[in-house]
Amino acid sequence: MTQDDIKAIAARVISIEADALHQMAGDLPSDFAGAVEAILQTKGRVIVSGVGKSGHIGNKIAATLASTGSPASFVHATEASHGDLGMVTAVDFCLLISNSGETSELRDFVAHTRRFGIPMAAISSKADSTLMQAADYKLTLTQAPEACAIGMAPTTSTTLTLALGDALAVALMERRDFQPEDFKVFHPGGKLGAQIATVAQLMRPLEELAVIEPGTPMKELILRMTETGYGLAVLLAEDRSVVGVITDGDLRRNAENLFEQDPRSIASPSPITVSARDLIGEAMNKMETNKVYSILVLEDQKPIGLLRMHDLLRAGVA
Repeated sequence: MTQDDIKAIAARVISIEADALHQMAGDLPSDFAGAVEAILQTKGRVIVSGVGKSGHIGNKIAATLASTGSPASFVHATEASHGDLGMVTAVDFCLLISNSGETSELRDFVAHTRRFGIPMAAISSKADSTLMQAADYKLTLTQAPEACAIGMAPTTSTTLTLALGDALAVALMERRDFQPEDFKVFHPGGKLGAQIATVAQLMRPLEELAVIEPGTPMKELILRMTETGYGLAVLLAEDRSVVGVITDGDLRRNAENLFEQDPRSIASPSPITVSARDLIGEAMNKMETNKVYSILVLEDQKPIGLLRMHDLLRAGVA
């Protein structure tokens, strides 16, 4: 067999599976939309199950659902019969996968959903199979040949199942109005080092800020804020304790006769603060809870710097 012969096999397999996917795109299961709406109403999780190749695909579908806003878990059908059915509750939604629809290992799973009234969808190539007859939502795969030479190895069928699982996940994402910031919450990989860093490692030092004595004229304060570019001034007493903090927002809110006002009269006397030893995650929680984009950093109750949301974004945390 030549290299061209081998490439021809690969091309044939891909073409068969691509044709099947194209066919299913125009022949989606009639229960697809109903299954999406039912999952949206689910108060618990989507429990996905299967064995063999269907189990591997099911595991991936559960992972995709969970990472895109639809809480999901994979429970192996064999393990389910030996105690893991306890993971499935009455508020869950089950998605069972079997190409033949006659997988004996799913029998106990099906019985459990019927006994406790748990809504269940099934993915199978056989519309008249036992599994599909028991399902509330029948997600029948389009009829297409397997891509292997003997027509038996799960190839096209698993590709179709995977694609249908992706279609479910994306449809649910769009129905939930799942946004990029939501996606980032479930994909913090690569950020562990930043998240367990301390505030002191990412803060701006006090020397870079507009540090002002309380009696400083307003015009000078504004000039110092403009020079530093952080949109914030810190009023410090002689003992280096914080008298207050003035932001660009404070200036705008007090624009009338601004230059005649004493900085202390418009400063926030109790600004949100964080310890230099706190973890970045703790600081981010304070910022989000209090809806502020910068937070004063203290050490021994004295200001030593400023942590900004911009710094967190740059570090890949927020």
